[in-house]
Amino acid sequence: MGQLCTFYLDGSRFCIDVSLVQEVLRPQPMTEVPLAPGRIQGLINLRGRIVSAINLRRCFGMNPGGTESRDMNVVVRVGDSVVSLIVDQIGDVVEVDEQQLERVPDTIKAKFCDLVHQICKLPDDLLLVLDPASVLAGME
Repeated sequence: MGQLCTFYLDGSRFCIDVSLVQEVLRPQPMTEVPLAPGRIQGLINLRGRIVSAINLRRCFGMNPGGTESRDMNVVVRVGDSVVSLIVDQIGDVVEVDEQQLERVPDTIKAKFCDLVHQICKLPDDLLLVLDPASVLAGME
């Protein structure tokens, strides 16, 4: 698999393939968009490019929280799209291999499985592997 960029949402530890991460930014000025899907928190101007900012807490049905000063933007490229994923906190980058990855158990709700496609086993923790393409697909 390679490297995973870890981040936190409401105390849970998630990750994303580092090859999809374009950059990580501190909170950015954001413009709210009336009638946008609920998971869209707003738009940011990323050096002249307008990018949708997706609140991952809303995607997972968590308390959306306010615009916390500690929230971070993980800017990812999915196909031809660039979006900012708003997370509570950035973790570190971990090196993993295929043997550490397992599918999500069948007992977990389908909606969760639409967003998290694997579980990564670390010696002292589990990481929820986010599928950013599914996050975008859920907005259509």
